[in-house]
Amino acid sequence: MPHSQSSAPRGRVRLARGASPWLLPTVATAAVSLARSRRSGRWAAVAVPTTALAAGMLWFFRDPEREIAQGRIISPADGVVQSIMPWKDGRTRVAIFMSPLNVHVNRAPLAGTVTSVEHIPGGFVPAFNKESENNERVVWHFDTELGDIEMVQIAGAVARRIVPYVPEGTKVEQGERIGLIRFGSRVDVYLPEGVEAAVEVGQATTAGVTRLDRD
Repeated sequence: MPHSQSSAPRGRVRLARGASPWLLPTVATAAVSLARSRRSGRWAAVAVPTTALAAGMLWFFRDPEREIAQGRIISPADGVVQSIMPWKDGRTRVAIFMSPLNVHVNRAPLAGTVTSVEHIPGGFVPAFNKESENNERVVWHFDTELGDIEMVQIAGAVARRIVPYVPEGTKVEQGERIGLIRFGSRVDVYLPEGVEAAVEVGQATTAGVTRLDRD
């Protein structure tokens, strides 16, 4: 049966872990400018863009509760399937592009143990660009019932930080929150040899909900 990762009420939205360095200064600036705008026209002019920016940040860093779906491998990211590519070793790479409008909290595609979390420095070209494969990224490996599963979080042109939530050695449930990518980015999942993709290029995905593999 489908299972929920959290006992929180369905529909509840919280803020993502790792948002504070961006969110707190923005909200504080908006609050100060709004308070001072009551006495000064100049501050009123400042209050409009700062309040809009704070609202945008709150939207970007939203982290809604999800009812985790059934399936051997589920999407770790909200976004759109950018490519489905067979790999030389028999695996299939499913690349999911995340725009700044998507939820940017990523979830475990399977239950298992995190065997590796490797940060690799790199560039910051747009995540939809082929050259983004050389961007800053975090490579995850999970020991699962299907064997080793690789997932890669790739930073985009605006993103400057990938924030892992769990360290190597952690046992995770399918659909559990495992990290955050700040601003536009990409997440790749490598389906094991013999596992066929159930999604298509251009299809929208929802983290913890969209099944990536076919029976």
